[in-house]
Amino acid sequence: MKKIFAQERHKMILDKLAQQSSVTIKELASSLNVSEATLRTDLTKLEQQNLLRRTHGGAILVDPNELDTSFSTRQMKNKDEKVAIAKAAMKTILNNQCIMLDASSTALELAHQLKDSPYRLTVVTSGLKVAMELNDSPQITVILLGGIVKQGSCSLEGTLGAEILNKIHVDQLFTSANGFSEEAGFTDFSVYEVELKKRMVKAATKTTVLLDHTKIDRNSIAAFAEITDIDTFITDEPVSDKYLELFKKHHIELIVTD
Repeated sequence: MKKIFAQERHKMILDKLAQQSSVTIKELASSLNVSEATLRTDLTKLEQQNLLRRTHGGAILVDPNELDTSFSTRQMKNKDEKVAIAKAAMKTILNNQCIMLDASSTALELAHQLKDSPYRLTVVTSGLKVAMELNDSPQITVILLGGIVKQGSCSLEGTLGAEILNKIHVDQLFTSANGFSEEAGFTDFSVYEVELKKRMVKAATKTTVLLDHTKIDRNSIAAFAEITDIDTFITDEPVSDKYLELFKKHHIELIVTD
C-alpha cells in the first residue's frame, strides 16, 4: 500500500468525522493503515487548528458553538477586505442575470453593493440577511432557498428547498469559505451547510469564490468544492507562486483587489 502523507491523512480524518461525527484511533489505524502513534500526532495537530476535539481513544467534531463563528462576529472580521472583494465581484455581473449568493458575510457585502445598483437581476440565496438586504430593491427578484434556520448565523441548512435549483438557470454563484487549501479544497465549519453549498456549486454555470487572504492555506471541517469546481477566485492580496500555478493549471481567473 502506498504511503499516505500527513496532509492526505488529515483530510481523510476530517472527511470521516464529517460523515460520522466521531472516530476512534483504532478505527483510523485500521482504515488508513498507519500506526496509532502517528494518528495521535495527527489528531493533536488537528485539535490545535480547532478542527476537532480529542477524546479518550479518538476524536469528535468541534461544536460550532465553541468557535468564534457567529455571523455578527464574522461580519466584522476583515471588513475592509470584504468590501473591496465585493466591489470587484460587482464587475463580473451582467444585467438580467440570475445569480446565487451563499449565506457568508462576504456575500452580504456583495448584496450591499447590489442593493443600489442599476442591474435587473434574479438573486437566489441561502442567506436570510442577504434576502432581507435585497428585499426592497424593485429591480431585483429574490428567491430564498428553503431549509432549517441555523441559530446565530442567519443561514439555511439542509437541502429541503434545494429542488428549486433543478428548475432554474443560475448564471453565476458567489460563495465564500472558512478555509481553502490545495489539498482540502474549499471547506466550511458546518457539515449541514456544506451539503447545501455542494448543491449550489453543482447548479451554477459559473462559480466565483470570494475569499480574503486570511482564509488561504487554512482548512475547516468539511469540503463543499474542489479547485476544479470553480471558475473565478477573488481575493484582496496577491497569492503565493504555488497558488498562481494552481489557478493557471486549472484555467481559473484570479482577481486581486486594488
